[in-house]
Amino acid sequence: MTASSPQRVDSLDPRGWRETLGNGRDAIRHAFDGKVATRSLLMRYRRLVDEVLQSLWTAVRLPATASLVAVGGYGRGELFPHSDVDVLILLQANPDAATQTAIEHLVGLFWDIGLEVGHSVRTVAECLEEARRDVTVQTNLLEARYLCGERSLYRHFEQMFRAELDPHVFFEAKLLEQDQRHARFNDSAYSLEPNLKESPGGLRDLHNLLWLAQAAGIGRRWSDLAEAGLLNAGEMRQIQALERFLFGLRFRLHYLAGRREDRLLFDYQNALAAQYGISATATRRASELLMQRYYRSAKIVAQMRDILIPGLRARVFAALAELPPTALNARFQVRGNLLEAVDERVFEREPGTILECFHLLQRRPELQGMTAGTLRALWRARERINPVFRRDPANRARFMAILREPRGLTWALRSMNRYGVLGRYIPAFGRVVGQMQHDLFHIYTVDEHILTVLRNMRRLNVPELAHEYPLASRLISGFERPEVLYLAALFHDIAKGRGGDHSTLGAVDARRFCRQHGLTAQDVELVGWLVSQHLSMSATAQKQDLSDADVIAGFAGRVPDERHLIALYLLTVCDIRGTSPKVWNAWKGKLLEDLFYATRRVLGSDSPQPGGIAAVKAEAQRILRLYGLEADAQDILWGNLDDSYFLRHEAQEIAWHTRLLWHSTASAKALVRARLSPIGEGVQVMIYAPDREELFARICGFFERLNYTILDAKIHTTRNGHALDSFMVMDEAQRKVPYRDFLSYIEHELMLVLHARSVLQPSGHGRISRHLRHFPITPEITLRPDEKGAFHMLGIVAGDRPGLLSAIAQVLHQHHVRINAAKITTLGERAEDTFMIQGAVLTRQKSLMQLETDLLAVLKT
Repeated sequence: MTASSPQRVDSLDPRGWRETLGNGRDAIRHAFDGKVATRSLLMRYRRLVDEVLQSLWTAVRLPATASLVAVGGYGRGELFPHSDVDVLILLQANPDAATQTAIEHLVGLFWDIGLEVGHSVRTVAECLEEARRDVTVQTNLLEARYLCGERSLYRHFEQMFRAELDPHVFFEAKLLEQDQRHARFNDSAYSLEPNLKESPGGLRDLHNLLWLAQAAGIGRRWSDLAEAGLLNAGEMRQIQALERFLFGLRFRLHYLAGRREDRLLFDYQNALAAQYGISATATRRASELLMQRYYRSAKIVAQMRDILIPGLRARVFAALAELPPTALNARFQVRGNLLEAVDERVFEREPGTILECFHLLQRRPELQGMTAGTLRALWRARERINPVFRRDPANRARFMAILREPRGLTWALRSMNRYGVLGRYIPAFGRVVGQMQHDLFHIYTVDEHILTVLRNMRRLNVPELAHEYPLASRLISGFERPEVLYLAALFHDIAKGRGGDHSTLGAVDARRFCRQHGLTAQDVELVGWLVSQHLSMSATAQKQDLSDADVIAGFAGRVPDERHLIALYLLTVCDIRGTSPKVWNAWKGKLLEDLFYATRRVLGSDSPQPGGIAAVKAEAQRILRLYGLEADAQDILWGNLDDSYFLRHEAQEIAWHTRLLWHSTASAKALVRARLSPIGEGVQVMIYAPDREELFARICGFFERLNYTILDAKIHTTRNGHALDSFMVMDEAQRKVPYRDFLSYIEHELMLVLHARSVLQPSGHGRISRHLRHFPITPEITLRPDEKGAFHMLGIVAGDRPGLLSAIAQVLHQHHVRINAAKITTLGERAEDTFMIQGAVLTRQKSLMQLETDLLAVLKT
């Protein structure tokens, strides 16, 4: 390096710079509290950091040929209270030892004074090489801004970087990156705790538009896009307002969290609403009103994205814009790969074309959307969707044609929702757009959940995806007029938030809509029935004993025929999967399948099968013969089991138990065996031990300490005084452990727990989730005798937490209540558990009240 060697300034004291920076930050915070515009504060903070870094650069005395460059968000001038400060130390050549030491000193000072700096040290050639390999680096450098040092070196870098930038490659890479980022958030802006920077419809989407504009040579400001004719004046003002809103939210969020936090967590939503002067109403929390404003903002960002990207693409790929349009009909044509209205006033003159354009896009999958002018015209004309429009038979026919189209339905309805068309055509749907749900298992707004359920239903019709849910895919492939399923999905939660039973209210809306749209009386009845009953199948499968013939008969009595049963099964599967990725599991799938098959047999759709205990025993014996057991090997064990055991266990499970126990029925020691569940997910554990009251509590405590979730528990007491219990457990964290070692660990450690005679340890009080902390569930307890009077049914609804089941089991043990069976249902963070219990305490009113009081105490802990 030709420049003189840098001189290290050992006397440089970071305390003064830290004080300068701290005072500047305090002044900005004071100005923020004084309602100064966020954009102004961003610029003020940028200037403060600029001055500090420039002064430090001068004090450390790096080579005269080096430059300090702001990149990324700092280069763009968007420094929020806890943003990283991204800088590039640009060198003319690789640093010598002295320069390297000076750079390390400088970076150390950055951190010592309280700046969270993300730094890179590169030559111009290295910058260009990194940019070629990584579009993220390229984007950071696109925002480069000179701070200090050798200006000619920076200009050389800028000139070389611009010459290297390929707009075509950059454009496609950024759109791919955007798609991948959206996929990380399930392509939804409507989660209950969105990331206002990275989620679809967030700040990053706005940044991406400006990056594409820079690559196209248009400029880096919204006014530049307006001058280029890509935005009109109204759109520019709207997108600037959206940007200000998101800037303000992020600024406030950083201050509230005291750190860099871009997620709109429940912890901050109420405080943010208060800062915006939003108050709760009789039916809506303040946080819900704030979030609805955010969701609507994200929706408009998505609209602007759709309007701008085609125009930007046309600028970058100029050859596409020069292609002559191809006529589709008198109203629409194809330009490039986009649908275009021949005359943008067509939506105003012929409002029915609003629905027609979505149908055309469904039928032409090669088209990637609409031109910017067509989208603008569509957005302006959405108010033409009024009662007259909705009553027009032609428009009703167009909407049903969209539902019946074999492809593109999910895209069409999501797009119609984005542009305000769906909510205007179905006003009840418009009322749930952006409406939050705080039931602790839905993670999306109501409208997004509805469209996700509909998407799930459509996926069942895709042959390539039949392996995901084989039974559901097979059933829907033979289902006539599947549009009734889509209508049921569209209306099943449409009455959320009105007060009253949303299933009943939604069924009224669904029947009216179906009659207006020309469905047959049978299909009108089916859609209405599905909406009214959409929770019944999951409630029966997850909360009741499916081995009880009366339960199956009672459910079957509500199902008119096999078509209704198939439709309800399909809707239930899609509904559960559409609440949250964490709610569905193989166990819930098996319970629904078991209920489906059992109900179909009662309805008489299946061929007659030998039923009852004799059939189960015969099948179990057949399986046992495959393992070489003698014909009478099971007699002693089975002689100690009553009929309820054979009713509540499947033949393959009975055979498994029998192979393990036929020679050990009188054992005084506990026997524990574990295996991977036959359903393909989770672990099945069998316990055979001399019975005692605290046995269930000890087992629950063991799995609690293991952080395993109990999905199901079948508790049986043999005639010779042993407990024969079967548990289905699952590791929700999906830890990577060799399964053979883990099964052996369960068997060994659980046997030690069961042999111990120590006093039962109190259950731990696990940490509750943030969601549950901010939106607690009021515990509910129901206790009633079963229909036969042999047992009591204990139902519990509460917020889930680690150790909850163990705590419940210990209370029951303290009251000398025996558990005969347990149905453990976890819906997100909501526990809905059902126990079949017996004990003398249940016959005494005073003792019964004390039991309920003690249970409520542990549920509220």
